[in-house]
Amino acid sequence: MSESAQTESRWEATCCVVGGGPAGMMLGYLLARAGVDVIVLEKHADFFRDFRGDTIHPSTLDLMAELGLLEEFLRLPHTRVLQGGVVIGEKTFNLLDFRHLPTRCKFMAMMPQWDFLNFIATQAKRYPMFHLQMNAEVTDVRQRGNKIVGVQAATEQGEVEVLADLIVACDGRHSTVRRQAGMSVRQFGVTIDVLWFRLPKGADMQQPTLGYLRDGRILITIDRGDYWQCASIIPKGEFEEIKAQGLKAFRERIARTAPVLRSVVNELTDWEQVKLLSVRMDRLNQWYKPGLLCIGDCAHAMSPAGGVGVNYAIQDAVATANLLAAKLRQGDVCLADLRRVQRRREWPVRLMQAMQAAQMATYGRAYRPDADPQRILELFSAFAPFKRLFGRVVGLGFRREHVRIPDLGAATPGDTSEREQRHRANNWD
Repeated sequence: MSESAQTESRWEATCCVVGGGPAGMMLGYLLARAGVDVIVLEKHADFFRDFRGDTIHPSTLDLMAELGLLEEFLRLPHTRVLQGGVVIGEKTFNLLDFRHLPTRCKFMAMMPQWDFLNFIATQAKRYPMFHLQMNAEVTDVRQRGNKIVGVQAATEQGEVEVLADLIVACDGRHSTVRRQAGMSVRQFGVTIDVLWFRLPKGADMQQPTLGYLRDGRILITIDRGDYWQCASIIPKGEFEEIKAQGLKAFRERIARTAPVLRSVVNELTDWEQVKLLSVRMDRLNQWYKPGLLCIGDCAHAMSPAGGVGVNYAIQDAVATANLLAAKLRQGDVCLADLRRVQRRREWPVRLMQAMQAAQMATYGRAYRPDADPQRILELFSAFAPFKRLFGRVVGLGFRREHVRIPDLGAATPGDTSEREQRHRANNWD
């Protein structure tokens, strides 16, 4: 193989981030900002994915402020949720309250995730140390001895070997990197699945995002501007039975659970409009190997409850950048450094997953068709300290992170000419 062909088939960076979701894009941005040469590999051509969470939590909005991006970020179309709860019949029960949080923004912003990711990518591209490669699907990992030193990726230019001092896997709950590296995953029993579909807005439904509960069924509506993204919570494995009952019965089920949707529910005319999201919850026993670190959904898949998975992925990225940026610049990241990331983030994850598991167990008992949760919800919604506490858990999570690293990306110490030569060789500019 010629020297030029070898150059085209091999890219190098200090850090290679696999996956352009919330964890991957935030980590890539923070590392480049801190002067680390980083490449993010995203297997799709764009960020437009319908099955991604829309919740931007108050803790993430605080991070935007710490990065000097909040004002620009909030110019993007979004819906502000100050309180949240469920509707039973004609009555609304507010169960969480963000208005008293110790944050700059005392609300949750509902924004399509593709807008959030495009915003972070745009900010990251201001830094010469940041490189985003779309249409780059990682298929395998590369090892030397017991250390992972790179990944193999299928790109528009052909097969490419990407070598880096550290690989950070952010490629989600079905992670190729995690599987190819032989990481051990602990799975937890999950009792629910989600049916995902969209409906146009009716004139009689203009309230903020809410959940609707009736006859043991739950429906969530997410405001996406001119339509509602809907999530129907069902017992795990029940989708085929629902389909067998027919689309008309499914539309009636939706309308009965959320009567405000009755005027638009006939827009569902084909099962192709309804997508099954199989819910899973798991956690890696060990998040790292020599040369490899897993964060976000790759390390700990959450249930959809509270939309906290996005928040926790971003918190993981901030903690990782805080703990590893200087080490990566110096070229001396060791196993103990990777262990520190897991130690910092694992107990908040364990605590949140335990709460989600308890919530799913409650779903099986309390939301039976013959159950009447209204009295319990009345007590909860009337008790302000509970609503504030619940709002704090959902809005901030446990152990929220802050940006602790300086902005060095525009004038990074070191051999600039060597970096420029590497960039030209990789054809990234």
